[in-house]
Amino acid sequence: MALISLEDLDEFDDQQEDDITDVPEPMDEQEHERLYRHWQAVASTHQVAVPRDMTGPITEMTHQQEREEVPFVSVSRHEKLDGQVLEERLYPAGHWACVSRSEKLYEQSISMSFMKLMRFICKENSLGRQLSMTVPVVSTIHVLEDGETFEKEVLTAYYLPAEFQTNLPQPADPDITIILREPFRVITWVFLGNTTEETISQQIRVLWEELGQREDLQRRSYMVAAFQNPAVPCRKNEIWFLRREPHPDP
Repeated sequence: MALISLEDLDEFDDQQEDDITDVPEPMDEQEHERLYRHWQAVASTHQVAVPRDMTGPITEMTHQQEREEVPFVSVSRHEKLDGQVLEERLYPAGHWACVSRSEKLYEQSISMSFMKLMRFICKENSLGRQLSMTVPVVSTIHVLEDGETFEKEVLTAYYLPAEFQTNLPQPADPDITIILREPFRVITWVFLGNTTEETISQQIRVLWEELGQREDLQRRSYMVAAFQNPAVPCRKNEIWFLRREPHPDP
């Protein structure tokens, strides 16, 4: 699978700005084929293919205009001299739809996971309803004891829209699990460009240099938040450092 995600949908929206409106007209076969070929082109750069049965979800999500931000509370913000911002956020408890993959490349794992999540979003759920897109889509990675080598398993998660937090749609795909994440706190750091193992590792090193020695942050688990189209040269992503859970007094 390729790095096919909500971000790729943005690219197609940008290219078709004059053709796709808030109330889009149904696509004819030529438009469906053009959209499918666009996805195939993106996929080919990551050594994967898009199955034909993804045409429906691709079309539905391309037409979807509204996106809902995952809720959070900003705890603190510190702007650096270069304009970069370190922000600490508290994310409340909430339900997420998750897929875990262990492909050869990080990019392949998140791509295969998100294609499954796309189907879930596009009516392949117990409610038979199209779900709103929420951003960011967040992938959790783990590193080995050397602090640099990625474990193969990557968990990619889509936050259920507010409307469905108490009326949970169940996935048709057994590879998708609905989990309740307890509240968690993160230190966030924006970076621009591709999200690969190399670029993520680089950003982890940069952020540790900024933060110095911090015993209150996890060193074996990180989150990568995707906000924008991967075809955009300077697209926005974030690396999230997780706060350690406080230990209760004995």
